[in-house]
Amino acid sequence: MKRRLKLSSVFLAALLLSGCVSTSVLVEERLDMGTGVTVTHATAPIVLYRDNSAYAAHARDYVYLGPVEINRMGDYSYYLWLGIWSTISDQERSYQRDGFESITLFADGEPLQLELAGWTLESIGVSEPVYVKPVASAADAYYRVTIDQIRVIANAREIELHTGTAPVRVYLMWDRQGSAQASMREFVDRGLLGATALHRP
Repeated sequence: MKRRLKLSSVFLAALLLSGCVSTSVLVEERLDMGTGVTVTHATAPIVLYRDNSAYAAHARDYVYLGPVEINRMGDYSYYLWLGIWSTISDQERSYQRDGFESITLFADGEPLQLELAGWTLESIGVSEPVYVKPVASAADAYYRVTIDQIRVIANAREIELHTGTAPVRVYLMWDRQGSAQASMREFVDRGLLGATALHRP
């Protein structure tokens, strides 16, 4: 009898945990313990870069880009996360956030103008990091978007990012982005499926 109760307890705990975390190879969904919202994100961000040889030989600036869905009991919000960093040492990177208050993403030439929602987790209403920073010194930036804008990005073969202030900095897509784009497409498919289920009579 005791063994049966123990097995039942283990089974119940597994069921409860499965409701909190759902992970595939391409998309992860989890409960943010500090706020109680459900957070969904791609597991492989898209990588953009620009050569920055004006500062140092072989120097490069990078932007990692990934979608975020925040579900507050059926109220969905979407964001684009940017992880902004450089190979230049910390002392020379005071300009790192400059120009990122407003950005333009070109998805196969189609411009998507985005305004910064914030630099902190509080700006999107969560308490735990959504994406792992590519390096500890990277800056996190969040931009409010729609699921349709994420779909445009996910289906694009070429993506460019332009910062909003002069001099404009242009970031190009890194080679071999297959897994990142597949991850973003699955994210979009899940989001659209959830929206359809929510509005089904």
